[in-house]
Amino acid sequence: MKDIETKKKLSMGPKFVVIGGGTGLSVLLRGLKEFTSNITAIVTVADDGGGSGKLREDLGMLPPGDIRSCILALANTEPTMEKLLQYRFTDGILKGQNFGNLFIAAMNEIYGSFERAVKETSNVLAVTGKVLPMTLEDVKLCAVLENGCTLKGESHIPIDAIKEGSRIDYIYTEPKISYPLEESVEAINEADIIVLGPGSLYTSVIPNLLVNHIVDTIYNAKAPKVYITNVMTQPGETDGYDVLDHVNAILKHSTPDFLDYVIANTEEVPIDTLEKYIMDGSKPVLMGVTDEKVLKSKNIKLMGSKLIDIRKEYIRHDNIELSKLLMEIAKKEK
Repeated sequence: MKDIETKKKLSMGPKFVVIGGGTGLSVLLRGLKEFTSNITAIVTVADDGGGSGKLREDLGMLPPGDIRSCILALANTEPTMEKLLQYRFTDGILKGQNFGNLFIAAMNEIYGSFERAVKETSNVLAVTGKVLPMTLEDVKLCAVLENGCTLKGESHIPIDAIKEGSRIDYIYTEPKISYPLEESVEAINEADIIVLGPGSLYTSVIPNLLVNHIVDTIYNAKAPKVYITNVMTQPGETDGYDVLDHVNAILKHSTPDFLDYVIANTEEVPIDTLEKYIMDGSKPVLMGVTDEKVLKSKNIKLMGSKLIDIRKEYIRHDNIELSKLLMEIAKKEK
């Protein structure tokens, strides 16, 4: 647990709004809470696969998976409690279900509101900052491929895109009308820095930009807008994408002058780890020869740094180095 002096120092840190979902966002949050306690995570609720998808279907609730990961990343709790909330059942009718998801589902039943369930779960786990769903609408993610084919369902999009052999052109949600939480809008307006990603480009980051008025809200906020590209491409989502391709996808779903900074990894992936990813159809996201020049013409500053952290053969962002870069930007722009 943090001492009083440390808590006081963290409470004076810059106000971060971090937008995304999945593993990438939760990894960043674990690093960021070491530098500031003023964090608002706005998390996608478009997930329809795995245990979250089953709860969504069975209970008619919003999917808790990405929310749970972010709550745990920001939680100040005992290791045993974290293990319990990360536990996934391996047998019986609960096989594949995560206890943390069931915990949020129970809170949802008790309070009759997903928003309240997330808040109460955050209170129980002494969360640093806030975790907010991107919307309270039951949205389904859809993708239109470059070949004109339309795919529906977050978990189906990458798989079906591979089958179609076509890249994603753009994504949208059904219903097309969905609204952000007032708390999210307030946090964005008061932020010192707004961060998109890291995370799956089309299924974790961009879905948040599809909520009504959120692009305008972010665009009009005074804070610098930063996008963090993934370290590796994702099969069915970003095959063959370089840094500029990722940025162009963000701009296509927002406005041409939406971003102020882009952070990209420049560190080489060790060959033994890389081979496993290549076998799965994933490659490093590289900076193209003209990327920096093109981004500069769009008034976007490109920051490259060694940002790889490999744990149990999985490639992740080094969340401490990444947080240091973001703190630099926040302090410089304040």
